[in-house]
Amino acid sequence: MTAPFDVLSGQVVVVGSGLAGLMTALTLAPLPVVLITRGPIGGQTSSAWAQGGIAASLGKDDSAQLHLSDTLAAGDGLCDPQAAYEIIAKGPSVIAALERVGVCFDRDGQGTLVLGLEAAHSRRRIVHASGDGSGAAIIAALVRAVANTPSITVLDATEVRSLLIHDGTISGLMVSRGEKTAAVMTNRVVLATGGIGGLFGATTNPICNFGQGLALAARAGAQLADMEFVQFHPTGLDSARRPLALVSEAVRGEGAILVNDRGERFMSGIDGEELAPRDIVARAISSELSLGRRVFLDARRALGNRFALRFPTIHALCHEAGIDPAIDLIPVRPAVHYHMGGIATDLAGRSSIPGLWVVGEAASTGLHGANRLASNSLLEAAVLGTLAARDIHGTTQGTVRLAPRVSPVPAPDAAFVRALVSRHLGVLRNAGALEKAITALLPLAETDGPAADPAIVALAIAVFAMLRKESRGAHARSDYPLKLPVAERRFMTLADVFDVARAETHSFARSA
Repeated sequence: MTAPFDVLSGQVVVVGSGLAGLMTALTLAPLPVVLITRGPIGGQTSSAWAQGGIAASLGKDDSAQLHLSDTLAAGDGLCDPQAAYEIIAKGPSVIAALERVGVCFDRDGQGTLVLGLEAAHSRRRIVHASGDGSGAAIIAALVRAVANTPSITVLDATEVRSLLIHDGTISGLMVSRGEKTAAVMTNRVVLATGGIGGLFGATTNPICNFGQGLALAARAGAQLADMEFVQFHPTGLDSARRPLALVSEAVRGEGAILVNDRGERFMSGIDGEELAPRDIVARAISSELSLGRRVFLDARRALGNRFALRFPTIHALCHEAGIDPAIDLIPVRPAVHYHMGGIATDLAGRSSIPGLWVVGEAASTGLHGANRLASNSLLEAAVLGTLAARDIHGTTQGTVRLAPRVSPVPAPDAAFVRALVSRHLGVLRNAGALEKAITALLPLAETDGPAADPAIVALAIAVFAMLRKESRGAHARSDYPLKLPVAERRFMTLADVFDVARAETHSFARSA
C-alpha cells in the first residue's frame, strides 16, 4: 500500500461516496482528489436508499421564503435561520447542476418537473427521479460522472481509522484496506461519512453507518453540535428485514392514512394529521405500540392499484414481505432515519479543525435544527458538497509532512453498543435510561477496543440528551415533557463530553 499512497500525497481527500462526497469530488475537478469509500463507490450509503427526493422551491406557488418557513417550523426553534435560507435558496441551482451531470428527474408530458408533497411542507416541492428510487438514480448518475472525471482517484474497500493532527491542523489520515494499514498525508480532508443509524437496531440506514466520521473528528478535537437530535422516521416497514425498509413520507403525501389494529385513525385531530412533522408522527405511533397495538399505513383508497406505478421500490419491498399495498394494510413502526446533530461546521463546510471540512449528514450546519424537514437532507448534501469544494479551491496544498509509522487499529464493531443504544436512547427518553446509557458507554469509549468509536458517538448522544432538560423536536423526554422558553444549541468537544459523563457517573454513584 505504501507506493500508491506516496503518489497521492498532498491531494484533497474526500471520505465517503454518498451524494455529499460525490458532489464535493466532482466540484473540485480538475483539482486532484482521492475519494475513499468503505464499499463500492456509491454503495453502503443512505443517499442511495433515499426515496422521496430533493426539496427545492421550484413551483409557481412556492418560494425560498415559504420553504424556509416550513424548515424553521419543523426545526422547532433550533435552526440557524441565515444558514437555512442560504442553503434553501440554492435549491433550484442544485437541481440544475445535478441535471447537467446526468440526473434525470421525473417530468410530465409537457417537460415540467413533477413535484411531490411530503410531511410539514406547505407546497409540493419534492423533486424526484425514478418515482421513489430518487437516491439510487441520483447516485448512479454521479458515479458515472466520477468515472468520467480523470482528476478523481477512487480507493474503494478502504476505511479511515484516524485523522492525523500536527499543531492542531489536519496533516493526514490513517487508512486500512484488509489487513494493511498506511498513512495518506494531506492537509485538506473532507468527511462525508453519513449518519448514525447503525447504532440502533431499528433503522432505515445501512447498518455499517454508525457515525464513524463523528468519532474520527471527535477524537481529533472537533466541536460537536446538537448530538441528541436523532430523527425516527415514523414509517419503517415492520418486517423481518434488517435494516428496516422505508415507507416514504411521500406515500402519506399522496393521501395514505395511519390506523391502528382497531381501525382507528389516531392522527385525526392532530395538527397536520398524517403530514405532521416526523417527531409528532413517530411519537404518536410509538404511543400506540406501547399500548400493545399494531400500526398500519392504509393506502388502499388513496392509491390502490396506482401504488405500484407511483412507488415501485416500496411496492417491491412490501411484496418481499408478503404485502400487496393495493389491497393490504402496510405494518409500520418508527426507525432511526436521520441525525440532525453532528460535527459543527460553517456554510463552507469548515469544522473547528483547520484543514477538516465536513459535509452531508455527518455535519451540523444549523439547517435542520431539532427536527429535519423531509427531503432537506439531499438538498443540504448537494449544496454543502458544492460550497466546501469551492472553499477548498481557494486553499493551497501547503507543506505536506512525511508519513509516520502506523500500526494496525482494530476495525470498529458496533454490535454491543447497538444493544445499549436501542434500549436507552429511543423515541422517548428519561433520566433513568440516560443514566444507564452513560454508565455503560463511558468505559467503552475510554478504551481503544473495537467498541470504542461507536461508544464515543453513542456517549455524546446520551450526554447531550441528559443535558437537554426539555422536549423539543426529535428529542423527547418523559421527565421533561415541556419546551424551555428559549431554544439554545449546544456545542461540545469530546473532552467536554468525557468531563460531563465522568461527573454524571460520580453523581449517579453517590445517589445510588
